[in-house]
Amino acid sequence: MELLLSVVSSILLLFCLLSLVRRAVDRWLCRRCYLLDYVCYKPSDDRKLPTDRCSEVIMRNPRLRLPDYKFLLKVVVNSGISEETYGPRSIIVGRREERPSMADCYEEVDDCAFATLDQLFRRTGIPPSRVDLLVVNVSMFAPAPSLASRIINRYGMRDDVKSFNLAGMGCSASPIAVDLVSNVFRSRKGMVALVFTSESIAPNWYSGSDRSMMLGNCLFRSGGCSFMLTNDGSLRHRAKMRLNCLVRTHIGANDEAYGCAIQKEDDVGRVGFHLGKNLPKAAVRAFTENMQRLAPKVLPIGELALHAVRVLRHRLLKAAAAANSKEPAAGNERVVNFKTGVEHFCLHTGGAAVIDAVGKGLGLNKYDVEPARMTLHRWGNTSASSLWYVLGYMEAKKRLRKKERVMMISFGAGFKCNSCVWEVLRDLDGGDGGVWEDCIGRYPQQTMVNPFLKKFGWVNEE
Repeated sequence: MELLLSVVSSILLLFCLLSLVRRAVDRWLCRRCYLLDYVCYKPSDDRKLPTDRCSEVIMRNPRLRLPDYKFLLKVVVNSGISEETYGPRSIIVGRREERPSMADCYEEVDDCAFATLDQLFRRTGIPPSRVDLLVVNVSMFAPAPSLASRIINRYGMRDDVKSFNLAGMGCSASPIAVDLVSNVFRSRKGMVALVFTSESIAPNWYSGSDRSMMLGNCLFRSGGCSFMLTNDGSLRHRAKMRLNCLVRTHIGANDEAYGCAIQKEDDVGRVGFHLGKNLPKAAVRAFTENMQRLAPKVLPIGELALHAVRVLRHRLLKAAAAANSKEPAAGNERVVNFKTGVEHFCLHTGGAAVIDAVGKGLGLNKYDVEPARMTLHRWGNTSASSLWYVLGYMEAKKRLRKKERVMMISFGAGFKCNSCVWEVLRDLDGGDGGVWEDCIGRYPQQTMVNPFLKKFGWVNEE
């Protein structure tokens, strides 16, 4: 009898241990986040913005004077954007430019969402009924019912699908969506998540004369992306990348940072998106804090130790210079070499100056910033979806090899800087080239002569 009780107790103990191990394994598996595939949006050719069409759109504003025209054209000339970017159809044809209709707004989002989602379902072979989680990022257009509900209705998704509609997140919404999905994944294994990210330009076109609000009209372009994530281990062999880490930084508690990029009315009540003079300062602060938190997660111990030595040396030299009443010598003692832990960099295409500044801060060379620069040239600033166009460029160029790491960095109003690092799970040969298929052979362009400069070069003259 005692022997039987001993055997039963041992079996129960073993069963409990196996259950604990299984729970631990399940919890570990749930924390995994795989990128199955993504599809970027390519609008139709009638929505392209060549020089003549941009000039026509600008000239329609009766409130602008010659100095305003010069300012706008100078921004476009210096933006690094080509003639092949796209805008909303309602703005191009001048339909209700002052106040676009709801139909115009829906048309802009629907064209992008349904085109990319249809293609994504075909490429992955995963039907809408398999989707457990849906996240929609459209910062500046939030109707009711939500855009997430509109997608659920279009594709007849399940009644128990978890849906999130994120608005007001700005250009940094993609990492926020990935963070949301990865956190939901921890609650259940075997999930499939669908993310649609874009921006609505039509209802936010500024028709006034405040220069801080006119900048957005010059820099932002139409675009979008749909991508699919999962924590289902059985789909791992089909995944392109795995999420290694993600860091979010929000410095909105600071008044200057909060107000440097904000939607508001001008002096006469016209709504626009204000880009203030404090924007570069806020971006530098958010970027620095974000990289300080990201570095320990991605860099090897040797580089971290070397950086600590650099910082100590920098402080000692600074203290010695202060004691001798001298200016400290300039140097790069505090620069961290992120290339020791990351092979590729997807930089937000906020503008040529943004790309240059982030590249300099990370110690990147011309090859490293090429994808972001070429994306800005071909597609412009497509807000939260820009990171995926940059990734598409890398894949079309067959740069992404197994076990290499890709860092995504984006900025957004609030003010936010978000970053994440992915690990490539297999050699990505570019497939059909995606939206870059018809033009990847022309890139990189060694001499990117701006077409706007040729026609409107006089704007740079005093």
